[in-house]
Amino acid sequence: MSYVIPPPEPPSLAVAGRAARFPIRRVFCVGRNYAAHAREMGKDPDREPPFFFMKPGDSVVPAAGVIPYPPETAELHHEVELVVALAAGGRDLSPAQEAGAIWGATVGIDLTRRDLQGAAKAAGRPWDWGKGFDASAPMAPLVPIAEVPALDRGGIWLEVNGTPRQRGDLSEMIWPVLEHVAIISRSMALAPGDLVMTGTPAGVGPLQPGDRVRAGIDGLAELSFEIGARG
Repeated sequence: MSYVIPPPEPPSLAVAGRAARFPIRRVFCVGRNYAAHAREMGKDPDREPPFFFMKPGDSVVPAAGVIPYPPETAELHHEVELVVALAAGGRDLSPAQEAGAIWGATVGIDLTRRDLQGAAKAAGRPWDWGKGFDASAPMAPLVPIAEVPALDRGGIWLEVNGTPRQRGDLSEMIWPVLEHVAIISRSMALAPGDLVMTGTPAGVGPLQPGDRVRAGIDGLAELSFEIGARG
């Protein structure tokens, strides 16, 4: 097949202990999936149906080295999350079918331009500019599912400059992984290469240039990076 311009390199994510990489198709994100985080955002944490937003596949970058401070914001916030990667998909999946579709998991950060997100919320507009900017999804290498301790329990945490900011447990999710991923499949067909960011515990907060971010999920993966200077 020929193209009128050179096609871009497809986005991908490293796999722990392997040279081969995981190809990325889309990045789905679930909002307010921990009760304490829902409260800190001023929302009711009852088990309402989950809602979703998306990030571009190429917003995923290695969570290492320096991550750029994005333009047009004075409120860059961190949100640590469990990420699952799909090797199969389809429509109207049951949780059991979805379990068989998960290739692996890791820890990632949903970086958010909170001021832009807040302005969009107030105006009833989409969140894209607050959530889907360049390098907005730093992630550690994927861990194959056979090596993942659990998707429904385990400590999840984040610290900035050595000071704890976020601490929770995967068991605190309002909608567990297999349930809310199956819910996504009711609206659109999931496919190999899709990633799902599964929500963040309480403690989200601001990042400044020069901050050192360290985060992890106990027994699964850790990451560490520095926030770069404002452009």
